[in-house]
Amino acid sequence: MKIEPNPTMNVDKKDCFGVLQMVFPIGESGLRESPPRCFQCSERTACLRAALKTKEGLTVKGEVLDRAAASGMVGRFKRWSRKKEMSRLMKEK
Repeated sequence: MKIEPNPTMNVDKKDCFGVLQMVFPIGESGLRESPPRCFQCSERTACLRAALKTKEGLTVKGEVLDRAAASGMVGRFKRWSRKKEMSRLMKEK
C-alpha cells in the first residue's frame, strides 16, 4: 500500500517560516506588523501561528496583555491566568 503525502502539509517550508522577527517584526510605528511580502504567501496563517508559539512569540503575547491591562481591556484575574499559562509554556520550550 502506497502512502501519499498530505497535500496540506508543505514539506518545503520557506526559511522565514515561523521566524517571528521576519514574519511579525516591529514596524516604524513601534508596533508589530506583518510585512507586505507575507500577504502574498499561502502559508501566512500557519506561519504566524508557528511564530507566536515560539518563546519569543509568547513574550509578545505577554506584552500585548500588559498593554491591554493599561487600557483596561482585560480583567486582572484573566490577565494573571493568561500570563501564568504563557510562563508555563515558555519554561517548556
